Amino acid sequence: MTRKICVITGTRAEYGLLRWVMQGIKDDAALTLQIIATGMHLSPEFGLTYKEIEIDGFQIDRKVEILTSSDTSVGTAKSMGLGLIGFADALNELRPDLIVVLGDRFEIFAAVSAALVARIPVAHLHGGETTQGAFDEALRHSITKMSHLHFVAAEPYRQRVIQLGEQPDRVFLVGGLGIDNIKRLKLLDRADLEASLDFKLGPKNLLVTFHPVTLETATAADQMTELLVALDAQPDTHLIFTLPNADTDGRALTQMVHQFVAGHPNARAYTSLGQLRYLSCIAHVDGVVGNSSSGLAEVPSFQKGTINIGDRQRGRLQADSVINCAPTRQDIATALRRLYSTAFQASLKDVRNPYGDGGASAIVVDTLKHCVLEGLLKKAFYDLA
Repeated sequence: MTRKICVITGTRAEYGLLRWVMQGIKDDAALTLQIIATGMHLSPEFGLTYKEIEIDGFQIDRKVEILTSSDTSVGTAKSMGLGLIGFADALNELRPDLIVVLGDRFEIFAAVSAALVARIPVAHLHGGETTQGAFDEALRHSITKMSHLHFVAAEPYRQRVIQLGEQPDRVFLVGGLGIDNIKRLKLLDRADLEASLDFKLGPKNLLVTFHPVTLETATAADQMTELLVALDAQPDTHLIFTLPNADTDGRALTQMVHQFVAGHPNARAYTSLGQLRYLSCIAHVDGVVGNSSSGLAEVPSFQKGTINIGDRQRGRLQADSVINCAPTRQDIATALRRLYSTAFQASLKDVRNPYGDGGASAIVVDTLKHCVLEGLLKKAFYDLA
């Protein structure tokens, strides 16, 4: 009898990190892959990205609709409630032996809460990380405490999960999952990327992603204004925007990006690039600007620079290719000058990604296949000596 492994995914970026874990489960005769798609994947507003999962050859077993028409804090809380209801039904119908989740978003918190009371063991990927500017920080550590197997991206994160009371022999250091995409996907060359984007790259190019800082009240639009003013002063630079996630106050940022792009022929915005186009963009641009975790976890593997704005990612491990700056037009402009400086560009050839060199997905799949599930649910708190 095969072991049923249920992977739950709610966003485009998260699916990109999970893809090769899913493929490994699917390809193993001893395992049965189940998939629950939720959140942004099912929303026309965010590109109906569940279709990308199907295009990659996966069958989605259940779809759990949770997003409301509101991006307020009340709307987000209601989405969590809808998620808890929907995941309870989906897990009861699928009855997996183990669920696999990644990261820190509210969709995943709801899914793991449902699994906890359904007595289904949870494998959590990318725990132990810190993002001091987002409420994802608390959700991530809460998910850790409701999980039973932990796959972390770096040694400090392994230590932090153990500090939270998890048994050391259930915490596995595997590296960053996103690096497997970089290693395994055949990226588009410049001409094919331009054709796919329907957008010509220029002599200078930047990839821009900016999300709300969810632990700050009413700062998202002000910070986006500062970023757009700084980018407006770069008329010789072509700008590729990826739009924000389904976060509190995210819709205001999306509207601002669309307004900016409408007045700037050197800029284009995309609801969802997909992993192939997104990673291909990184390969062909001069740097990445914004506050996405990808700028810290994946971009250093391309030996490209990242301008990390504000506090959303504060606390994460960073390579020397990351330039931190405040969310003001002056500081962003200073960071852009540094990004393009001869000295900084020369330093990039020596950059090493603190999240490893790849191979995480295979280790995760092998562990899921061979781990003993009996007795996994009852956890003893591990006290530090």
